[in-house]
Parts: sequence; C-alpha cells; structure tokens
Amino acid sequence: MPTTTAPDAQFQHLMPVTARPASIFVRGQGAWLWDEAGRRYLDWLQGWAVNSLGHSPELISRALQEQSTRLLTPSPALYNLPALRLASRLCELSGFDQVFFGSTGAEANEGAIKLARKWGRVARGGAFEIVTFADAFHGRNLATMAASGKAGWDALFPPNVPGFAKARLNDLDSVLAALSPRSVAILLEPVQGEAGVRPATPEFLRALRRLCDERGLLLMFDEVQTGCARLGELFGFQHFGVEPDVMTLGKGLGGGVPISALLAKAHCSVFEHGDQGGTYAGNPLMCAVALAVLEQIGTPEFLAGVRERGAQLSQGLRELSRRHGLGEVRGAGLLWALELGRDEAAAVVERCRELGLLLNAARPHCLRFMPRLDSSEPEIAEGMRLLDQALAQGAAH
Repeated sequence: MPTTTAPDAQFQHLMPVTARPASIFVRGQGAWLWDEAGRRYLDWLQGWAVNSLGHSPELISRALQEQSTRLLTPSPALYNLPALRLASRLCELSGFDQVFFGSTGAEANEGAIKLARKWGRVARGGAFEIVTFADAFHGRNLATMAASGKAGWDALFPPNVPGFAKARLNDLDSVLAALSPRSVAILLEPVQGEAGVRPATPEFLRALRRLCDERGLLLMFDEVQTGCARLGELFGFQHFGVEPDVMTLGKGLGGGVPISALLAKAHCSVFEHGDQGGTYAGNPLMCAVALAVLEQIGTPEFLAGVRERGAQLSQGLRELSRRHGLGEVRGAGLLWALELGRDEAAAVVERCRELGLLLNAARPHCLRFMPRLDSSEPEIAEGMRLLDQALAQGAAH
C-alpha cells in the first residue's frame, strides 16, 4: 500500500497536510478498522490516542443518540446540564476547582497560556513568560506552536509568538537558567508523546513543584495525551504523584468526539467575563459523551485493566527488542515506544500496515503504540505477532 504522493480525482480536494496511505477507511469497531476493499486492520493508532474505548463503542453511540434528541448546542452564553455535570465530575475526580471546555487539545493549551498570562497580570506584576521544553508538543495554534519544542517549527510561520523560554526535560539546571523576573509558569507534558514517549522523572516533577512554590509560579501539565486513563491512572499527575495548578485534557476525554478541558485550581482561575470563550465551548452533545466516557474509564476495575494490558504490551515489546537486537522500551499504561536503533520506523510502519497493523512512527528511529484502553489480551498478543513478523521481514532484506 504505497503512500499517496500525487493527487488523483478522489484525493485532490483535501489539502495535502500529511502523507496518507491510499487506502480509504470506511468502518471501525473496537480495536479494528476496515478499508473500502473490506480489509481489516488492528488499529494501534486509535486516532492518536483519541479513541479511548476503541471505534464506535455502544456507550458513545447511545450518548450521542440520546443527547441529540434533546439539545445540541444552546450557546456558550447559556448553562446546559451535561456541561455542568461533566465539570462537576471532573473536578470531583481530579481535585481541581473550575473547568473550561474546548474542542481540541490545542485549544485547551492555548487557554492555559492565556490563563497563565492573565494570572501573571493579576498576581505577578505583569509577568508573562512560560518555561516550556525542547521536543514538547502542545498543539498547532500559533501560541501552542511557539510553546512547543519541535525542531524546525520556529521557521514555519514567522513572526513567532514571544514569551516561551525553552528548557530540557529532566534537567533542572536548564529550567533555572530559563527563568527570569518575567516568568509566570512552567508548562510540560508529564510524558512527551510526540517526542517518542519520553517521561519526566518523578524526581524532576517534584523539583518543579517545589520550584514553583518557592518562586510563586504556576505548574501546568499538558495531559492531552497522558490524561484520561492512558497511563493507568485517571490522570497522569496521579501516576507521578505531583499535583499541578493547571491541567489540560483532550484526546481520550471524548473517546472519539471533539472535546477538551482546561482545569485550574481556585487560586489561579482568574478569567473574567469576555476573557475566554468559543462557539462550541461546553456544548451539551460533546459533554454528554465525555461524561459517559469518564464514568467508564474512571472505575478502579477499568484502570486495573489498563495497567494489566500495559504490562503485557511492555513485556511483549521488551521480548521483541531482545530478539531483534533493538533498543529501549519506554512508557506506562497503554502508551509505549520502542527504539529501533536506526532510522527505519517509517519502513516498519509500512510493513505493519501491509500485514494489517496500524502503528505510528513518532520519530524516524522510534515506534509509538496507543491501543484502545479496553484492549483484550488476544488483541495485544496479535499486535505483537504482527510486529514481530514485520521486524523479521526487515531483517531479511
């Protein structure tokens, strides 16, 4: 299945913002996707960790159907019950005090940046700089791109949004060097997903918490990928045992529908009327789905299942790494990466797709694995079998 490089009649009207295989996918159920030719694929992309309960779960279909007959979107200028219930439940489960709902992770992170700057004006004499990290990914809005640390992004759409000083993950000295009298917050992913599933250490996160407390700064966690049970706890900060002042969620919160959340503690929840908003902010259709998803993924039994399947996936990847002479295995819960030791991740992804397994090459030398959170033991075993076969094919060439 070659990757499409030139437009033809059926592809030419979509802007070519990424390389895509020529297959057209028409149906999904659970762990599986089918293309229009009827071929089935085990999906370990799951929308880049979006489909927390897999494709087309009955729980989401039922929530969409029921809410769609009642109220789609009244206006963000009016209260609606699903938004109120979802906000209350998120705060109850997380320990935060207030929530703003958006549609994408980038929107939630943009909101966190705005909140930090507003708090800096209110509480820090106009401080506005945010320390972020090399190799971080926070979204594709102009501010979130500036906050990100992806190589080459600074040259894409200049002039760039100012106010982001870069440090290095797990390097406290680099954070101290990036701070200035204008600093207001530190923003990071507890695990850098796009960088190849690179976790912050618990010691580093604890040091950041102490530093923020000592300097009067906000600690902000981008949990768009690590939140919503992906690491085996409902929120990533619970996995690491370090509590931030601000947290963003997205991806798995909606289980496949577009919703995100910006959560803040009361002391820094300083938005006033008109500071933040959005046409679809907190619309009842998406909030009803997210509430149903949250009630499912937040149970102790579900989280235990994520950890159990994560242990199976981790063990399988380590066995494959030893067998094929590969590199490090990193991750937690059901977010993992495998270092290949050479720049052939794209070729492995292609061979896996030909065999019926969909994967992501997070970096040229690194594979990323994001199966649905309610994966079964046979599904994980089948994915390992297909990956093993693809790696063996590569070694034979």
